[in-house]
Amino acid sequence: MSGRARGVLFVLCGAIFLEGIDVAMLNVALPSIRDDLGMSTGTLQWVVSAYVLGYGGFMLLGGRAADLFGRRRMFVFWLAVFLLFSGLGGLATEGWMLLVARFVTGVAAAFMAPAGLSIITTGFAEGPQRTKALLVYSGTAAGGFSIGLVVGGLLTAVSWRWVFFAPVILSAVILLAAVALLPASPRPDRRGRPVDLAGAVTVTGAILLLVFAVERATHVDAVRTTGTVAVSLALFLAFAVVERKSSAPLVRLGLLRRGGLVRANLAALLFSGGFFGFQFIVTLYLQELRGWSALQTSFAMIVIGVDTVLSPTLTPKLVDRFGNARVIFGGLVLACLAYALMLPLEADWSYALMFPSLLVLGLAFSLAYGPLTIAGTEGVEEEEQGVAGGLLYTSFQFGAAIGLSAAAAVDIAATDGSSPGELLDGYQAALVVPLVAALGAALISAFGLRKRADDVTGAPTPASAEV
Repeated sequence: MSGRARGVLFVLCGAIFLEGIDVAMLNVALPSIRDDLGMSTGTLQWVVSAYVLGYGGFMLLGGRAADLFGRRRMFVFWLAVFLLFSGLGGLATEGWMLLVARFVTGVAAAFMAPAGLSIITTGFAEGPQRTKALLVYSGTAAGGFSIGLVVGGLLTAVSWRWVFFAPVILSAVILLAAVALLPASPRPDRRGRPVDLAGAVTVTGAILLLVFAVERATHVDAVRTTGTVAVSLALFLAFAVVERKSSAPLVRLGLLRRGGLVRANLAALLFSGGFFGFQFIVTLYLQELRGWSALQTSFAMIVIGVDTVLSPTLTPKLVDRFGNARVIFGGLVLACLAYALMLPLEADWSYALMFPSLLVLGLAFSLAYGPLTIAGTEGVEEEEQGVAGGLLYTSFQFGAAIGLSAAAAVDIAATDGSSPGELLDGYQAALVVPLVAALGAALISAFGLRKRADDVTGAPTPASAEV
């Protein structure tokens, strides 16, 4: 790998590290934010969900924008927007102000992330070089999350507002490095490739409404939720009709006929949902029921960060030897085990009893996340890499929204009061949600263990086995 290529990878890893540390620090700070701004537990969920709504809702549009308007241009501009609104979040004095800032920050990430991923997938040759780059990239994302848990606890001990101000400093450094190191590229030739506004409006509206319906399902009656879902599905149908007739579709429907890509996206959705739902419930358990501080919670969960070391070191060797599909399946089975180990949770559990579940989850993340990223973008033409990245990140973020909402809904439904025993009942019931999600992801990935010839366009290497 040349020095210039290392510089490019450094910038892109810095951006995905920023995203990981931003989300992790916020998760740890949630109880402090709730106390300071007077937010209920149900509303508190929206501090995370507003970001997810913007991220997941605009991801496909962001991916296509990278393909049409230039990956470097989209990456740099939206990184600047991310910087600005992260800072505004730290200045919020009302809950609604924080929610707006988080939503716009999520939109910025929706344009920035697929642009960054597609710079890797188009700048590094498919094969060992790209595999290594993507696994380093995913390992850096995991490192951001792990470090964010600790840094978030330290900053929250001073003030939760620093959880938003710290990313501003990091964003500024990455922005300067991006301007200096990312190679300029000519504006893409858009002749015969008009912007698919109808497709963008319908699919973005459909995703936004679907995520919104999932997020507020615990706060409104079933009739409203059903109505919102129905409108979302109608927009998805309209999107399919528009894309079928469009000469330059936002998402070429033929892309969705790739079995490996579809399986990767479905597995990513469920895996992300289980992970975020689990992390949300465990954080509430440690801080609300056990009375642990944000810093204690951070150090307790940092063991999950073992994937920071394993993703760029062990995982590439396993992928080379066993193939993507088997490594992903093994990671998802480990996730099932991690969640199952936490099911007997009691009010007086020692950290030693929680440690195996957290450690196994870190191992699972190291085996599943990076290879899923490879599987979701492999074999896709260069001009559609942004869209493929957008699809994958949409799956991750929509999964996070479903996992958080489902875990919160079960927790609320199973909690009859505020006594320790009643709180524990809610946590125990909610911990079933991530297990079910992981089981579903493992089942879906199992279908890819025996590769089907119609899912690929050429002879695969071991690292490119279907998910």
